[in-house]
Amino acid sequence: MDLGIKGRVALVTGGSRGLGRQAALTLCQEGCSVAICARSQEGLDQTLEEMKGLGYHVIGVQADVATAEGTEEFYQESIKAFGQVDIIVNNVGGTRGGRDFDSTTDQDWLDTLELNLLSAVRLTRLGLPSMKERRWGRIVNIASIWGREFGGGLTYMSAKAALIAFSKHLALSLAPYNVLVNTLAPGSIQFPGGSWERFVNGNSEEVVKEFIARQLPMGKFGWPEPVGAMVAFLCSERADLITGASINVDGGQSRSLI
Repeated sequence: MDLGIKGRVALVTGGSRGLGRQAALTLCQEGCSVAICARSQEGLDQTLEEMKGLGYHVIGVQADVATAEGTEEFYQESIKAFGQVDIIVNNVGGTRGGRDFDSTTDQDWLDTLELNLLSAVRLTRLGLPSMKERRWGRIVNIASIWGREFGGGLTYMSAKAALIAFSKHLALSLAPYNVLVNTLAPGSIQFPGGSWERFVNGNSEEVVKEFIARQLPMGKFGWPEPVGAMVAFLCSERADLITGASINVDGGQSRSLI
């Protein structure tokens, strides 16, 4: 299937590893020019070397998009390289600080919201005016099944729920401009350097088996490729009636009916 996005320009945050890397690779495979960012220059260089070796049109910017300054730098360097932005994939996320209410400070709340929600708000704010002017744009925000139902740390769950709500509201206001906004809600996806790899390595075989039996109907952790494929589809001309959706990519892990 031709997704119809050859020549489009995509920005992917947290693009040096995991789901961001896979999203960037898949968009490159569809003919997009892609800008990725990461906090680690080493990880960024490794991913850029791999992607350029495949002949893809890609740049990397060392920037922390949990800060306003880092977001601005990533956007401006991307515009300098490619001239415009058609697609934004807000992928960065995680938990900062305490994981339960009693151990979580105000700063933990602020840091986690900054990372998961405000990073997406700021980059979207920068890229949106030109999308509206050209009446074409795609924004995909990477949330989590634990933004839709119980699971994970308290601040993470709250921040991802807020990201889904932000995306839904924005989608309805932008629909007349053909700027489509959706969220993906991955389940437990394992990849090198990710939290589920740390979970597997940091627990006994019995604990891991029990988690899989209780939480993962397919009997195994997820993997990045289906997430990347869904990102590319939502960014395409073939998904031009899909906006305001939150789509699980979780192998049936979530329990919610909606």
